[in-house]
Amino acid sequence: MDQSDPITRVLHEGSQAGVFPGAVLLVRHQGTITIHQAVGRTSSFLESPAVQLDTIYDLASLTKPLATVSSILLLGQEGRLSFSQTLDACLPETAGSLLGQISIKDVLSHQSGLPAWRPFYQLFAPDSPSEPGSRQQRMQVVLERILKELIDQAPASISVYSDLGYMLLGFVVERLTGQSLADFSRERIFQPLEANNLAFGTHDVHGKALGRIAPTEEDPWRGRLLQGEVHDENAAALGGIAGHAGLFGTAQAVGQITKAWLDGYFGKPSIFRQEFVRQFVSAQPGTSWALGWDTPSHLSSSGQWFSLQSFGHLGFTGTSIWIDPVRELEVIFLSNRVHPTRDNQAIKTFRPQLHDTIIQGL
Repeated sequence: MDQSDPITRVLHEGSQAGVFPGAVLLVRHQGTITIHQAVGRTSSFLESPAVQLDTIYDLASLTKPLATVSSILLLGQEGRLSFSQTLDACLPETAGSLLGQISIKDVLSHQSGLPAWRPFYQLFAPDSPSEPGSRQQRMQVVLERILKELIDQAPASISVYSDLGYMLLGFVVERLTGQSLADFSRERIFQPLEANNLAFGTHDVHGKALGRIAPTEEDPWRGRLLQGEVHDENAAALGGIAGHAGLFGTAQAVGQITKAWLDGYFGKPSIFRQEFVRQFVSAQPGTSWALGWDTPSHLSSSGQWFSLQSFGHLGFTGTSIWIDPVRELEVIFLSNRVHPTRDNQAIKTFRPQLHDTIIQGL
């Protein structure tokens, strides 16, 4: 590893300082992959394997833009969904409730009034259901619990990042398509874009060699180290397939999706049409949130120099995407900073440092 290179040095220092056990960085600039590096080891255990370029990470909330938002966009393109329509048009259980009157657009931009998180997983036994019927029953229980939440009727310009809203969007995709979010995403997004190493956990990921999958945390709820099982407990309770979390993948596979978004932004051949991409990546009034994507704000994880037209997203496990259309730049960073514990918060200062170093390198 050539530590004379500033980006390599930052990655190496992050691993050595315990920000994460290991990581993979992929940078594409003007259509060419200029950096694809692996650093560190997959875990903190002695003799754990070195991270490889094809190491699979739990992507956490990158599930939102890569699977859920991409699916919602496709459904909008096909006329199967209007972003202004309200939830009760897709989820009849919400009819007559304040929740049912919230628009898809407001849920996408975290302006639904729903709270950030609730420990729904505590309603269930820790082992994820394997039968589709069991998963459907759990989804119904979660939907009923969300219906009981008090909706904050603050002005729509206020955003509260909400996993609950994205659970609902996952349910919307499944109701409209008659498929699981995992199946629809695989057939309509991942396979057409040749993102072959993107898959939802529990069911799909176990087909991969476990040695390729970076572990996350020793989970007290499930009583074991998680490897190939989604770290997020609520997603695990829904069988590893949820609108807010559950996706696993390699940096290269994630890059296939970010490339499609950037191509769509410029009107190049893509499964995503330009007019929809531009709408989805534009910040909503009064907030940094766009429709499923974040944009740079004060003390952004993207650092100081990403353009205001940039869009990105973070994942709790230590993952991130930032895309700058002005520079035609995509930065994908995957790590398992929650191993061995989620209490490690050093990633918050590392992310902007990394992105600043990348921009300086350009």
